[in-house]
Amino acid sequence: SQLQASGGGLVQSGGSLTLSCAASGDNLDSRAIAWFRQAPGKQREGVSCISGNGVSTYYTESVKGRFTISRDNAKNTVYLQMTNLKPDDTAVYYCATGWTQSIEILTLTAPLDEYDTWGQGTQVTVSS
Repeated sequence: SQLQASGGGLVQSGGSLTLSCAASGDNLDSRAIAWFRQAPGKQREGVSCISGNGVSTYYTESVKGRFTISRDNAKNTVYLQMTNLKPDDTAVYYCATGWTQSIEILTLTAPLDEYDTWGQGTQVTVSS
């Protein structure tokens, strides 16, 4: 399968954006989907993850209460709604499928190579 991330852009601090991750090929309703981000000069970090059935979600501490992950399996699409954006949220955002639905995958503690398919990334820039 392939993943296509979209929805990034330039917003002011406090603004909102919704990212989409559309999958083509395999049906993803049995796969965990995660969002990662990478800022210039920094390591890629996990942001959020959702289980295949959408019941379990996980957020890194810095985005809790501001970001919401959801999925529409009928559309093979995962969303990341981002509100109250801050300049520190500026990064390229990537979506990826988890090789399994282990607790490590869902909590974004698994090695990056256990996320087997990656989208191309979408730029989010938050101005102060």
